[in-house]
Amino acid sequence: MSLKCAFIGLGVMGFPMAGHLQSNGFNTTVYNRTTAKADSWVKTYKGNQADTPKAAAADADVVLLCVGNDDDVRSVVYGDTGILASLKPGTVVVDHTTASAELAHELAEAIGNQGGEFLDAPVSGGQGGAEKGVLTAMIGGEQSTLDTVDSLLACYAKTRQLMGPAGSGQLAKMVNQICIANVVQGVAEGLQLARKVGLDPDKLVNAIGKGAAGSWQLENRYKTMWQDEYDHGFAVDWMRKDLSIALAEANRQGISLPATALIDQFYAEVQQMGGSRWDTSSLLARFERK
Repeated sequence: MSLKCAFIGLGVMGFPMAGHLQSNGFNTTVYNRTTAKADSWVKTYKGNQADTPKAAAADADVVLLCVGNDDDVRSVVYGDTGILASLKPGTVVVDHTTASAELAHELAEAIGNQGGEFLDAPVSGGQGGAEKGVLTAMIGGEQSTLDTVDSLLACYAKTRQLMGPAGSGQLAKMVNQICIANVVQGVAEGLQLARKVGLDPDKLVNAIGKGAAGSWQLENRYKTMWQDEYDHGFAVDWMRKDLSIALAEANRQGISLPATALIDQFYAEVQQMGGSRWDTSSLLARFERK
């Protein structure tokens, strides 16, 4: 029997992710704070929509969340109109939001107390990965819970890796964002020097891109960075939110992330330049526009 799904949050990621569920035969009911987005989703995918998270979750076997931050998650989980107000025993809640590990622990307890199961499952791959159904999900929770929903997650997550107990998925996503930010900064500095000394970017990447200097960011972003084009979806605002979570966790653990803290401030400079909605490769713009 096909699982009935509720999907809460139809942003640039959630909209296509919920669409993949409906398109693959999972009867999906959506909720979005902005009703027009839900209207558009129903028109596109022919699923159902609800007026509140509570109504969306009422008949669901699996409830999936993909919203902005910890506070947004709490706003759709708790209260008279939150999913806990109608969650039936045995329901699996999957949180795709990039949020704190502390929130994951909190939700695992609250949902477990109501007889449900919980997975924190932040994703990587951006808007393009969501649209193509090739995201990576880093998952915290129990293997048995993942087994229940794995075929469902496979509709949009090509890679699904259980990292450990609740919160482990969020911790893995923090590492993911730390690595991305530091690689992008390295690419930006390298391209800055290349431009200053007159190197051809195509020849440069052909020479170094397959060796130890190679990276996904270099291979896929050097052309647009060189052309000062920063419209690839994952916005600077979102990266700063994610890095703030990682830096807070590092502080809790009593460790220092000096390069990451510095790059976070570089992204703050990009915001001050009007680049809040530019994508994360826009670190090069700091050099070009000073």
